Amino acid sequence: MGGIEFLKGHGTQNDFVLLPDPDGRLELTEARVAALCDRQRGLGADGVLRVVRSAALGAESEGEWFMDYRNADGSIAEMCGNGVRVFVRHLVDSGLVSERGFVIGTRAGDRPVRMHADGSVTVQMGPATITGTSVTVVAGKPFSGVAVNVGNPHLVSVVDDDVDVLDLRDQPDFDSDVFPDGVNLEFINLLGDDALKMRVHERGVGETRSCGTGTVAAVAAALHLAGTDTGEATVDIPGGRVVVEVRRGGSTLTGPAEIVARGELDETWWDGLG
Repeated sequence: MGGIEFLKGHGTQNDFVLLPDPDGRLELTEARVAALCDRQRGLGADGVLRVVRSAALGAESEGEWFMDYRNADGSIAEMCGNGVRVFVRHLVDSGLVSERGFVIGTRAGDRPVRMHADGSVTVQMGPATITGTSVTVVAGKPFSGVAVNVGNPHLVSVVDDDVDVLDLRDQPDFDSDVFPDGVNLEFINLLGDDALKMRVHERGVGETRSCGTGTVAAVAAALHLAGTDTGEATVDIPGGRVVVEVRRGGSTLTGPAEIVARGELDETWWDGLG
């Protein structure tokens, strides 16, 4: 076969196409990313992870490898907690790194990571900062929420009814003055002091089975509403379960990461999307 190498993976069913490009030679246009992520005309994914050396992009990072993350619509994003775990799994499985603990560069800053013997990955997600409040509207119904920054913007709304009944097929309305670059919208049920249930509508993607930064934002918002900024909780999302710890000045996300396929993209198809 001759073509462009790819892998397909997921973290709690938040799925990604990985493009190994250590020297940064691929021209990763919005059109190519959108086509790759399209579930009818491409491979299908919630986003694309380009595996590139930090030096190739001129990125200021302590890590050798940089996660160049793109949303399904082709837009550039700062960070993806589930994507980092899949990225780490590929680096370790392929022998590109020999250590179990190392640093990944992202647009939201460096992220220390550790891969465990069971295949799960812990990511140091940085601070989860409460930035205010706002409102989102789903099918004509308003929901107040807590705004949280986890390197990217989130609005977390606690819902009294089961989150499963929400219709998240369409983009919920939000205040573009508060979130001029868009926002990830999380809707949560509080299941106890240390457990949440969540659904999410991701910026530039739509509803996804999981969102790593979203689970961190959800726990940070729940703790804030409870009058604290430190704690740990499990978060159940449609794609599985993760564990989030939030503390002053930092947070961690631990969950599974799977590589499910690998192959080559047809170069004629790729060139036609340039």
